Amino acid sequence: MIAQGVPGAIVNVSSQASQRALRDHAVYCSTKSALDMLTKVMALELGPHKIRVNTVNPTVVMTDMGRINWSDPQKSAAMINRIPLGKFAEVDDVVNSILFLLSDRSAMTTGSSLVVDGGFLVS
Repeated sequence: MIAQGVPGAIVNVSSQASQRALRDHAVYCSTKSALDMLTKVMALELGPHKIRVNTVNPTVVMTDMGRINWSDPQKSAAMINRIPLGKFAEVDDVVNSILFLLSDRSAMTTGSSLVVDGGFLVS
């Protein structure tokens, strides 16, 4: 985009785990936190080139892998009980957030994290 002189938008996919410590997830949480900071630095550096950079931070997403790993009610109960909306995210929840951040409707948004967690971080 810089070489071509065109404005644009980049959306990184992070996680709610970048902002909340999760037991047995040290590497995952720390790398997602690093991605959030990389997003901020990229926003700072690319902003003068009219390139916006943001991140989405979803909760568990019910992809095929998500369903395999989180379908057991005993395993998922502790996490779902902390989500005020009482459910995990669906793929479309994340896709729609990304589309918003890529669109002109978020033209003044850069360096931000859009949390798609059903309220997990407020509980």
